[in-house]
Amino acid sequence: MANEFVLEMNHITKTYGSNTVLKDVTLSIRPGEIHALLGENGAGKSTLMNILFGMPVIHTTGGFQGDILIDGQKMNIISPMDAMEKGIGMVHQEFMLIPGFSVTDNIKLNREITTPWPVSRVLGKDLEFLDRKLMAADARKALDAVGMGIEEYTLVNGLPVGHMQFIEIAREIDKQGMKLLVFDEPTAVLTESEAQQLLNVMKSIASQGIAIIFITHRLDEVMDAADRITILRDGTLISTFSKADASPEKIAALMIGRGEESVISVDKRPSELGTGTAMTIRDLWVNMPGEVDRGIDLDIREGEILGIGGLAGQGKIGIPNGVMGLYEALGEVTFFGQPLALCNTKDALKAGLAMVSEDRRGVGLLLDQSIEDNIAFTAMQVHGDFTKPFLKQKDTAAIRRYAEEMIKELDIRCTSPAQPVGTLSGGNQQKVCVARALAMKPKFLFVSEPTRGIDIGAKQLVLETLVRLNREQGLTIVMVSSELQELRSICDRIAIVAEGKVVDILNTTASDIAFGLAMSGKKMEKGETA
Repeated sequence: MANEFVLEMNHITKTYGSNTVLKDVTLSIRPGEIHALLGENGAGKSTLMNILFGMPVIHTTGGFQGDILIDGQKMNIISPMDAMEKGIGMVHQEFMLIPGFSVTDNIKLNREITTPWPVSRVLGKDLEFLDRKLMAADARKALDAVGMGIEEYTLVNGLPVGHMQFIEIAREIDKQGMKLLVFDEPTAVLTESEAQQLLNVMKSIASQGIAIIFITHRLDEVMDAADRITILRDGTLISTFSKADASPEKIAALMIGRGEESVISVDKRPSELGTGTAMTIRDLWVNMPGEVDRGIDLDIREGEILGIGGLAGQGKIGIPNGVMGLYEALGEVTFFGQPLALCNTKDALKAGLAMVSEDRRGVGLLLDQSIEDNIAFTAMQVHGDFTKPFLKQKDTAAIRRYAEEMIKELDIRCTSPAQPVGTLSGGNQQKVCVARALAMKPKFLFVSEPTRGIDIGAKQLVLETLVRLNREQGLTIVMVSSELQELRSICDRIAIVAEGKVVDILNTTASDIAFGLAMSGKKMEKGETA
């Protein structure tokens, strides 16, 4: 009797040091079903798939607890190649194609068909000729299966991204003995018609008895293609249910809802909003790799804390980087009624904007330099602050005084202002970034992923600092974060970005359903029940 499940992952637990990222998760996949695996950023989907594929990051960090069964047999998957040999394939979100190779070469990579000749019979198989005719025939068959009419000898380099996605799928289809395919955000780069074509291909693959794990944030695609749905949240299995028992609203609520589980609690206090608009953004296009924006429209009120949320890669981080001139941008931005030139970081800083970057180690800090020099650096470069009159020499005494003030105010844990920033913890490095932004005496502050990679105590202090700066100094703040619960804890409003556009702007008291739908690209219509 055939086993009911082609894949069982039972009681999977994974820790990195003291951080538990998966907690007793069980996932079962039937042959020929499309099983949607859903969750916010950080829910544990990628870690679970890394375990399934035997990725080195799992084995080099202590392995995991739990069992993996394929067709009812317990398996020890030691590498991605081992997973492939056991019939598990993956269509990656990031393309794994070789641009200089042809479509056929990419589809048949590591599974080339060769023909022996007298020399190879003596000296070994490595000297056999490639049988390009048979390889092209296999590639043609796989391309036809995914509805691609492209010539099999075409070079991959320069092809549209939609074509490359289907070539990835064709490569997996061509493999023999395939039992399970994982599709990781496969429609993220596709047009609407291409996305529908891909869903049809997935259904065709499933009809042949091959199981599919479908990772996506687009709930309409889940309702179209999935047979069953599993939802993870904060590394925990929340629910598994059939599509017949699902609705976009139910899925959104389960993905987002945390009830009383929030670990951050900040006293927001009533905000003192000004009567004007601090910044108006119209039709903003930002060419930031992985965070492209495609026509952002946004009004930011004077004196508010505006949150910008959304899933990874949807464009939320591109907004501050585009406005601040760190990446190429097009559009119109007015700042307190005056036009703001794009693609010019120095002009943005001189106008009264400041930014705490999401990449504090790569962009935000000079790791080998002292705390005090990091705090003063930008203000010295842009405004000429912390320099002696007339001589324009560095005023070390003034820098030290201000650094000591910031260390006390922001509770930066260090031995002295002269301590190198690279020796601080992540949370204290983040506070140095905030201090450097404040040294600019800004009217407007972008803060991007301010709590990423820092512990809960440091998160609390950083968020409390932002609230205090806003409420006591009237500083207008835009906080970009993947942590929706943190945005809800301190912001006045939250703009949700999906596919490079603002989908909705919600009050912090809006329902989990409304937030979940917005993050999947759908705005809750008036009259819909929250």
